[in-house]
Amino acid sequence: MAANFLPLTLTPAVEAAQLRTYGKSRAASPSTTPDALTAGEAGFIAQRDSFHLGTINENGWPYIQHRGGPRGFLKVLDPRTLAFADLRGNRQLLTTGNLATNPRASLFLMDYPRRERLKILGYARTFLAADEPALAARIAPPNHPASAPIERFVTIEVVAFDWNCPEHITPRYTTEEIATATQPLRDRIAELEAALARQPR
Repeated sequence: MAANFLPLTLTPAVEAAQLRTYGKSRAASPSTTPDALTAGEAGFIAQRDSFHLGTINENGWPYIQHRGGPRGFLKVLDPRTLAFADLRGNRQLLTTGNLATNPRASLFLMDYPRRERLKILGYARTFLAADEPALAARIAPPNHPASAPIERFVTIEVVAFDWNCPEHITPRYTTEEIATATQPLRDRIAELEAALARQPR
């Protein structure tokens, strides 16, 4: 069960803001152990084809990066460890540099059609794939081509997670989801077109 997210995020300043606004605050006591992902969270993560990753740079500025790939590219190695391959991008290495000085990271995972959102806090580390080839191979995205070698990978030691309510999440759909939902309509159109073609002219 998740127990650490609110204790870690409800800082004294947040509690003071709640008190000023609502007349009360939501103080919470932290657990003595990190949150452990359940089968529910693992299944949700396995179905995601993207997430947002937040880190903090040496100047104290937050940086949010979008990560995308085939479903299952974000791996659950065990109930307290996530990992993903870091493929060649624009070569800025902002997240990599940020994690070198501050390992704290925040992940947002969205399921827009079902209006679900999973938030994860943890400590992230980067590894060169050449230094850990066996683990890099395990973390490689599904059906990853050998012609696009993995440069590095990132592991996240999960500390806390929380689910958000669906309010204000606008449903959005991928082309794959739209194709699946509209397949019966396209089948029916094809059936009617075939029936019309058989009619005498």
